[in-house]
Amino acid sequence: MASVDHTASTGNDAAPFGEEDSYRRRDFLSIAAVAFGGVGVAGVLVPLVSQMAPSADVLAESTTEIDLSAIAPGQAIKSTFRKQPLFVRNLTPAEIAEANKVPVGSLRDPETLAQRTKEGKANWLITLGVCTHLGCVPLGAGEGEVKGEYGGYFCPCHGSVYDTAARIRKGPAPKNLEVPDYKFTSDTVVVVG
Repeated sequence: MASVDHTASTGNDAAPFGEEDSYRRRDFLSIAAVAFGGVGVAGVLVPLVSQMAPSADVLAESTTEIDLSAIAPGQAIKSTFRKQPLFVRNLTPAEIAEANKVPVGSLRDPETLAQRTKEGKANWLITLGVCTHLGCVPLGAGEGEVKGEYGGYFCPCHGSVYDTAARIRKGPAPKNLEVPDYKFTSDTVVVVG
């Protein structure tokens, strides 16, 4: 009589009942824990990020409209844009010619007048009135103010001198006065911002 080996494989190598279900449950719990943690992180980050958004009073001042009709050639005015001084200058043909004569390669921050103004409106130069050295307000936009040796703007804090195109020509300022985004809505009205 032959003996039968009961230890031989039966051909069914599947995991015992319940072990496969425990893997699925463990995977589900891991995914659920990560998702719950993600929701918690989002709940913390949303208020932090939203508090950095501009306040309502800043958004209200996000654009400035300026009537150019009263600005004579050669004259500059001061306005405000986002609580910063804004200079609007109506350049004369002689000032435009003088600015275009300057070799761009000789400038610390090389920009042509055409790059700083809108096409067809080269006489209108609009810049922020904030010195790029330490943030002082340069002179030259008001009647009778010192304009510096290049006829543009002079910063009394540390002696930076800008030309009529508001490009830095002398002194510690590293860059030209900044030109903000603006567009003409008519021949006599400009919207800054």
